[in-house]
Amino acid sequence: MNLPSFILASASPARRRLLEIAGIKPLVCQSNFDESQIELTEAAQLVQKLALCKAEVVAENFTDGLILGCDSVLEIGGEIYGKPENAEVAIARWQKMSGNTGILYTGHALIDRLQQRKIVHCGKTKVTFAQISDREISAYVASGEPLKCAGAFALEGKGGLFVESIEGCHSNIIGLSLPLLRRMLAELGYNVTDFWQS
Repeated sequence: MNLPSFILASASPARRRLLEIAGIKPLVCQSNFDESQIELTEAAQLVQKLALCKAEVVAENFTDGLILGCDSVLEIGGEIYGKPENAEVAIARWQKMSGNTGILYTGHALIDRLQQRKIVHCGKTKVTFAQISDREISAYVASGEPLKCAGAFALEGKGGLFVESIEGCHSNIIGLSLPLLRRMLAELGYNVTDFWQS
């Protein structure tokens, strides 16, 4: 089987870094998909649909290639949260998150243009947040990091200081479950090691 180019349908530097650390150097092609078009109230369905839509938009530009689309949300207290719109929203959200446990959902969609196949899966990771003070919340939000992240925190950044424990795949929280990606590639007949860059 010919090996297709690996294309990441995301501008997320964290996702790109995860792939590169795992030996895959993707071609990055941002989808610019309008997420407001999708209105689903169940977290796993929402992220899978958004991941697929992002991958489909990018796939239209390629006759071959393997296109990966991803989307993440945090569900806490029955509410679904993506990126906070502004600092005030991020502060209010962290006041809810502090001392609580949520589930980070990441949808993963792979479109194989050579085989004309699409597969979609969802990774779930339980996250318990530390009890933190209003001063710490304000300082963290002022850093700007929470405004760039689904769930208003980055595990691989300053936000890692405020995560007490995780249950499940840690890379899923960063925006891309590497073990799930390996299984999805296998489902399409590929071995992840074939994509390693020397």
